[in-house]
Amino acid sequence: MLIFPWAQAREEKESRMGSNSGQPQFIASTGNRSFSNTPLIQNADTNQIVVPDRKSWKNLFAYMGPGFLVSIAYIDPGNFETDLQAGAQYKYGLLWIILVASCAALVIQSLAANLGVVTGKHLAEHCRAEYPRGPNFVLWVLAEIAIVACDIPEVIGTAFALNMLFNIPVWIGVLLTGLSTLVLLALQQYGVRKLEFFIAFLVLTIAGCFFAELNYAKPVASEVLNGLFVPQLRGNGATGLAISLLGAMVMPHNLFLHSALVLSRKIPRSVRGIKEACRFYMIESGFALMVAFLINISVISVSGAVCNSTNLNQEDKHSCEDLDLNKASFLLRNVLGSWSSKLFAVALLASGQSSTITGTYAGQYVMQGFLDLRLTPWIRNMLTRCLAIVPSLIVAVIGGSAGAGQLIIIASMILSFELPFALIPLLKFTSSKTKMEAHVNSIAVSAITWIIGSLIMGINIYYLMTSFIHLLLHNHWELVAVVFLGIFGFSGVAIYLAAIAYLVFRPNKEATHLLALTTPENQQMVNDSGNSSMYCLPREDIVSMQLPQRRETEDI
Repeated sequence: MLIFPWAQAREEKESRMGSNSGQPQFIASTGNRSFSNTPLIQNADTNQIVVPDRKSWKNLFAYMGPGFLVSIAYIDPGNFETDLQAGAQYKYGLLWIILVASCAALVIQSLAANLGVVTGKHLAEHCRAEYPRGPNFVLWVLAEIAIVACDIPEVIGTAFALNMLFNIPVWIGVLLTGLSTLVLLALQQYGVRKLEFFIAFLVLTIAGCFFAELNYAKPVASEVLNGLFVPQLRGNGATGLAISLLGAMVMPHNLFLHSALVLSRKIPRSVRGIKEACRFYMIESGFALMVAFLINISVISVSGAVCNSTNLNQEDKHSCEDLDLNKASFLLRNVLGSWSSKLFAVALLASGQSSTITGTYAGQYVMQGFLDLRLTPWIRNMLTRCLAIVPSLIVAVIGGSAGAGQLIIIASMILSFELPFALIPLLKFTSSKTKMEAHVNSIAVSAITWIIGSLIMGINIYYLMTSFIHLLLHNHWELVAVVFLGIFGFSGVAIYLAAIAYLVFRPNKEATHLLALTTPENQQMVNDSGNSSMYCLPREDIVSMQLPQRRETEDI
């Protein structure tokens, strides 16, 4: 049975006579800007996932699920686009970027999961509690832009897949994507566990398709290993693709998503239970991200092997010079056979549809966390999807498949440049003693994560500055236009750097509203407090956003 905030005190009085496992895990403090403890949907049957209160490796199965939903963002059509171009232009030379990005992603995603488990609040809610209204609003706008930028490759990728399988024009496929996802979102009514299994099935389907592609392409294993473990960047174009790969791998909306998904589990309310949850979530995320890593490696390896083959005709060589998702299908069909093209289309369709589901969840959590505003999933999906469909449709009609492919690269770079505005708050919050208590990041973890974040931000700023200076020096515009563009561009860079500096150097001011009960004093505080100050996992509002209930509201 669920324990609601307003009924917690009654449950505690009843459980004092029983075992210690009835001790609540969290206490909630009050504040002007704290999130509401009232569930979005007050329902007794939320089909929650309960973790057994025992020390066993079998508990891992109860935590399985969120990692696969998060891993979808690492194998969406945007990743496939950049992977294909990386393999076509540099063969296996950029595989090491995937390895570095995957390792960094595991560390960063684990921090996002820890933040949710320990504090009982997800990243967007922490931002709303921590930052003033102005910066909080800017962070929300940037998060929404990131979600739309993530949705654009999903729209275009699904449209390409429909074109490959059924010869539907790309612009019509773009329109159809607005309806197809609503069908998949209907799966929510059957429970979060079934939805997680379905997403895992799609991930494994994608993996199976590309592993089969490897069998067709037969890349040289020694060259693949060399590209995987020997870092190299040859030319400014390689730097741009490397940034696109980073942007496609480590997505800002994924940090908000993961910190919220972990709140749907009812974990044992003890210090050991919290530590076990953090450890098992890291293991589960590691397994899911390993599958995503192997898929990305397969895509680059197939692209590199095909485009560097000695038996390519002139048309196929021309396709490899500017390879996108649509051209990849024809290329695979010409070089490896029709079955290879169909496998690629099936993987692309599964990737686009599953990515849209997780994007909808991320948008819901972002809006609820930053603004305390809730929308039903289908309304939220249509809102985000319309914002992504409009530019995708315009580009598809005017620029065709080539323009749509270029739009995917632009969207991936936007995600890379927006990453600091989600990553820095996450690093600050998980390194804060006032928010994480005994579960704060160790000095080693803090150093590693800040180094990772600094490298990503440094690469972004370097590429931004060098590309902008190159644009100013090598153009045929009038002097007045160059001066105006220079002033405007450098002002934008200054604002970008100032915003990053603000997030880095601003001290945390808000203590967490949910503190783990790790001392007898805190437990006594809960026993003596009123029923309005107590709270426990799972978060009813998070579960309700995942599962639209079919039963009538009941009073507990």
